[in-house]
Amino acid sequence: MQQRLHNLLKNSFLLYNTCMTKRKRRQDTKHAVYVITNVVTSEQYIGITVCGQAVAKALKVRIQKHVRRAVTENKDWALCNSIREHGPESFTYGLVQTVRGRKPAHALERELIAQYNPALNTR
Repeated sequence: MQQRLHNLLKNSFLLYNTCMTKRKRRQDTKHAVYVITNVVTSEQYIGITVCGQAVAKALKVRIQKHVRRAVTENKDWALCNSIREHGPESFTYGLVQTVRGRKPAHALERELIAQYNPALNTR
């Protein structure tokens, strides 16, 4: 009887621990590679953001974050300086490509930055 109780408690503990462990993060989350263009100067910025399923919403939120950071923080970054100088209404943004996985997304971003050398990307 005591042995059965011990086994029952041991199995319950193991079951509890397996249920309570954190899920592994997905390694293939969808990312959006985007471009922001200053329509006054034609300068561009290339970036990435995690987007999951709602690509348009994630992209809009990321652009809003760039604008908010430019207005509220005193960052001396080319994009922030350009937003402060020309105003957020002087910018357009668009999706370049969606990529599955963080590493491929970062690789594509670096490749596009090297290829196009956008003026608003801070090095």
